[in-house]
Amino acid sequence: MKRYLIIVAGGKGLRMGGDTPKQFQLIGERPVLMVTIERLYSMDNSLQIVLVLPKEHVEYWRELCKRYAFQVPLQLAQGGNTRFHSVQNGLAMIDDIEDALVGVHDAVRPFVAQRVFDAAYREAWTHGAAIPMIDVQDSLRHIVGEEGASEVVPRDRYRLVQTPQVFKLSLLRRAYEQRYVEEFTDDASVVEALGEKVYAVEGNRENIKLTTPFDMMVASSLMECWTQEQEI
Repeated sequence: MKRYLIIVAGGKGLRMGGDTPKQFQLIGERPVLMVTIERLYSMDNSLQIVLVLPKEHVEYWRELCKRYAFQVPLQLAQGGNTRFHSVQNGLAMIDDIEDALVGVHDAVRPFVAQRVFDAAYREAWTHGAAIPMIDVQDSLRHIVGEEGASEVVPRDRYRLVQTPQVFKLSLLRRAYEQRYVEEFTDDASVVEALGEKVYAVEGNRENIKLTTPFDMMVASSLMECWTQEQEI
């Protein structure tokens, strides 16, 4: 079955600081977005990639592709006002009339593991919808009052959600025909709004979303370790 991957790169990077959006900042001497795409493409070089970028970032991306000799084949789609609308635009680029599998991945998650990538597509083929998740390690509390009162909640009932989130193409298309509501925080929530079940696969803890300067420091260390492993 044909595999597609929509990579959403619409973030402005406000929490990262500076003028450069987080997806274009460097780790291992290459922009984060390129590292993400190149790693995923190396896991399956038949992968059909759709990159969703804000209109104002397209020319800059093309300049980066020339500067860094980026050669992964992909299609470009224009970003929307929200992540929901960006994914909608990405889906519109896929003209496959047969059923296929399509993943949606955050541009600033460059460290998804091969086993997670494979498991998500395999589980989606079996059940229609699959997302990677990891255990919560810290204690959790629920704020119950306006003055900061809180109560403990059992962390074993909660999971942290990652990407790629993978679905049968027909299911995701049907889900994104719905009207947008703020409760749609990721693709799984859009699919669940149809009454469909979403199945879990085990994620990898290194698959962090790069949001803050601290995350970039962690990413630089992970990139160095990954590069060393490739050279062995």
